[in-house]
Amino acid sequence: MPDRLTPDPATPGAFSVLFGDTAQSYVDPADPYRLEFEYVQRLTEALDATVLRRPDDVRLRVVHIGGAGLTIPRWVEARRPHTAQLVLEPDADLTAEVRRKLPLPRGTGIKVREVGGREGIAAMPPDYADAVILDAYADALVPAELTTGEFLDEVRPRLRADGLFAANVTDKAPFFWAKRFVGGVAARWASVLVSAEPAVWKGRRFGNLIVLASDAALPLPDLERTAARAAFPYRHLAGRELRRWLGGAVEWSDADAQPSP
Repeated sequence: MPDRLTPDPATPGAFSVLFGDTAQSYVDPADPYRLEFEYVQRLTEALDATVLRRPDDVRLRVVHIGGAGLTIPRWVEARRPHTAQLVLEPDADLTAEVRRKLPLPRGTGIKVREVGGREGIAAMPPDYADAVILDAYADALVPAELTTGEFLDEVRPRLRADGLFAANVTDKAPFFWAKRFVGGVAARWASVLVSAEPAVWKGRRFGNLIVLASDAALPLPDLERTAARAAFPYRHLAGRELRRWLGGAVEWSDADAQPSP
């Protein structure tokens, strides 16, 4: 199997993680705050505005479904050292390459398990995590088994009462696939929002959608202010606007699920 970590010629020690011709993430181990991908910035902003605001003496657990170069776990470790983080990554070859080329510093709270997201989540006890982040791809597609109502029913009880579920998915207008995924999320959590770049919302191109959900109120004004300052601002849908966008979409089930476009 060819290497999937490509060196950045401009930054010694930094790598892009490739899936085929698609750059999935970027890692600069010397600067974990360097987040080159907009969707990664939105996910870390969501963590920063919710669970990472808890008092410093509160021990947090963050679960990552999908590992790649461990960009977000490295950022969490820098932002809040020694946070307990569990990464569920079934691709053993990718993990071995990351360990070889981008080894984690000693003493971090990051552990990587060679297990699929569905299996790994099911093995966790109730109220295990403060945040679950779904950012998993196989051949540049979100696996179908990580999109269904049955999967979300596994995730929800593993989150603490005010925990955050966050997902990075991809689609293009009219968002047939994404609406069904978000419909399943909205059926299970009290507060849900979806964000994407305006060009994606308008159907000008295929792109990332960030889905956030919690039973606690999501800090929409804070997230909007932060995203508005980004190089490529994201637009958020929540509340009545989100319900109108969903239009009664029926969630994916194990019987009919499809991977993302």
